[in-house]
Amino acid sequence: MRWKEAFIYTLRQDPAEAETVSHKLMMRASMIQKLSSGIYIYLPLGYKVIKKIENIIREELDKAGCTELLMPTVIPADLWKESGRWGYYGKELLRFKDRKGNDFCLGPTHEEVITDVARKSMRSYRDYPQNLYQIQSKFRDEIRPRFGLMRGREFIMKDGYSFHTSEGCLDKTYYKMFDVYVKIFERLGLKFRAVEADSGAIGGSVTHEFHVLAQSGEDKIISCPKCPYAANSEKAQSKYCSDFAENQTDKKPYPVETFFKKSVEDVAKHLSVDKTQIIKMLVYVLDGPQGRALTRTKKYKFEMLVCVLIRGDLECNEIKVRNYFGANTLDVADESKLLAAGFEVGYMGPINFKKGIKIVADHSIKTISDGVVGANIQHVHAINVSPKRDLGHLEYADFAFADAGDACPLCGAAMEAFRGIEVGQVFKLGDKYSKSMGMFYADENGENKIPLMGCYGIGVGRTLAAAIEQNCDEDGIILPKEIAPFEHSVILLDPDDEKTATVAEKIYESLKSRGIDVLLDDRHERPGVKFKDHDLIGIPKQTIVGKRSVDLGLIENKDRLSGVKESLDIKQLFEILDID
Repeated sequence: MRWKEAFIYTLRQDPAEAETVSHKLMMRASMIQKLSSGIYIYLPLGYKVIKKIENIIREELDKAGCTELLMPTVIPADLWKESGRWGYYGKELLRFKDRKGNDFCLGPTHEEVITDVARKSMRSYRDYPQNLYQIQSKFRDEIRPRFGLMRGREFIMKDGYSFHTSEGCLDKTYYKMFDVYVKIFERLGLKFRAVEADSGAIGGSVTHEFHVLAQSGEDKIISCPKCPYAANSEKAQSKYCSDFAENQTDKKPYPVETFFKKSVEDVAKHLSVDKTQIIKMLVYVLDGPQGRALTRTKKYKFEMLVCVLIRGDLECNEIKVRNYFGANTLDVADESKLLAAGFEVGYMGPINFKKGIKIVADHSIKTISDGVVGANIQHVHAINVSPKRDLGHLEYADFAFADAGDACPLCGAAMEAFRGIEVGQVFKLGDKYSKSMGMFYADENGENKIPLMGCYGIGVGRTLAAAIEQNCDEDGIILPKEIAPFEHSVILLDPDDEKTATVAEKIYESLKSRGIDVLLDDRHERPGVKFKDHDLIGIPKQTIVGKRSVDLGLIENKDRLSGVKESLDIKQLFEILDID
């Protein structure tokens, strides 16, 4: 393809709106163009890379026995109401009505639709298993779309779904798809890690995420260098103390004045203690199954207050809290709820405590022998708190974020932390959707049974952005050759010189005839502009054809990754390429 045909219009400066490296480079390299907040046009160069990523995905999925279909982007609300997600998904779901007043949404994901497709067709155990996928645009009305394709509102995604008659069959397909994803990301030429994860709004019991490793990644990955354990920070666990620390204080809790000292840091400094001696208490509002017996709001949601104790130097993992209680949502209790429950804001603790409110503790509390807690009295904390004696009756679980240096839950080795960009995820959905949507099949005995499901997604546009975050330098993009917009470019420096132009044309045509995806830059531009453009858009191999070199019987080849240039004899090159 010639440069003019390729519709490439590069930018010299970074767009003011772009924050991440990939966002800046994709806009500068004429890969994407902003249409609206979080909505981008894939320009020909960017779409070319997208298609290469999609082709690799298709090839690996097809080899694994998956079948492609295409579902609508517009989904009737009735399906989402069947699954129970219409009122739960939140404002990210873009809802609208048609001219008849029927409710619809733009699909952010397609579990409901694929379940409807399958239940209309798969009626016998003989129809199982099945593994279907699509590559399609999705829409999620993100409150703060940012980082270009990293967190847009409209995005291209591959989503797949499998159907099974047994747990064993689901397990087999789940780990088969896990291996397929490994092959896909290896073929894309990316450095990545597969990690344990939380299933979030999609649901399911077991899930793994695939992260492209990059310092700019939003997600933190905790992994063990001695064994296979790896998880994202939302899911990661560490080896915790099963027993309370020895030498627990035998002194009774004693109130001390801590005027206007509310934060862990201020209290620790005021009392001359380490933050690891402080037991902080966090109060959350849960909405979900275990809250139903307590409070019913005007919106017909069921809520409950819960308190979590954790060591002062640690951060509470709210996803772990939500999962522990089986809640749909979790929010930090606001001041009005705290006051209504009888708490002294800023001085909350597990003593002088109102009965009837659930309180649980993180395992880290067990490491404390002489603790400091809020006394639920204004300007007062309590010292000499023995967790074993005073808090030993509580339920203990893992509510903390794991971090680098923590002991691996499997082997005990010190773990490491990395930054990653999530680009794919596999789920065991179980019967979450098939059961709620009334999907059945007849087994060998003619009895109706509920099938099990798996779910497998890859963010195609996000993968492109992550690949650029991982593969770039100060001059621009350096994509792996498998997904580079072009494998090779021929840069003609003197298009008005007939001899030089003829050499460039012959090289270009020969590379094309060999099936190499090549770009000929025959623009009337300064050499410096051309060199910068080709480095910016990330073409791995560059052949530079200029009058001065051609007159000497030479051309120059450049490797984009290493930056190494070498001069080649034109006659020898023509012999290699079989050019007359």
